[in-house]
Amino acid sequence: MGIEIERKFLVKDESWKQALSEPGKPYRQGYMLSDNRRTVRVRTAGDKGFITIKGKGKGLRRPEFEYEIPLEDAKELLALCDETIIVKKRHLVQHEAHTWEVDVFEGDNAGLIVAEIELSHEDETFAVPDWAGEEVTFDGRYSNASLSRRPWSKWN
Repeated sequence: MGIEIERKFLVKDESWKQALSEPGKPYRQGYMLSDNRRTVRVRTAGDKGFITIKGKGKGLRRPEFEYEIPLEDAKELLALCDETIIVKKRHLVQHEAHTWEVDVFEGDNAGLIVAEIELSHEDETFAVPDWAGEEVTFDGRYSNASLSRRPWSKWN
């Protein structure tokens, strides 16, 4: 069983772009099931497809099972998703000893930029970059599953 431990922050300015060494990868993802016990996500990332099952978390930890599937299968499964398809570009940004994933959202979530860091354990220390703003790890509105149901553009 895989375990996901991540922290999530809003991005407050564009200085993170100075650390980019390659262009971001386009992502499209949708949710076949999302409730308070589990989430089943389908994703295309560049030229690859994935299906991911995430369980209910405790603190920063949650079980995660991710499997690569044929790209065409992922595209067909995305068409079966009921809610808004999340469209974003993911950039990898190195900051000190960690790689941060900076997601620049498009479509109904355009304008939202979120940075995530995956950790090996809950107590792992890490340096927060100057471009990272408010931590939103425990604010459920910023989960991608939630953004597919209630996009950021509709919050106000």
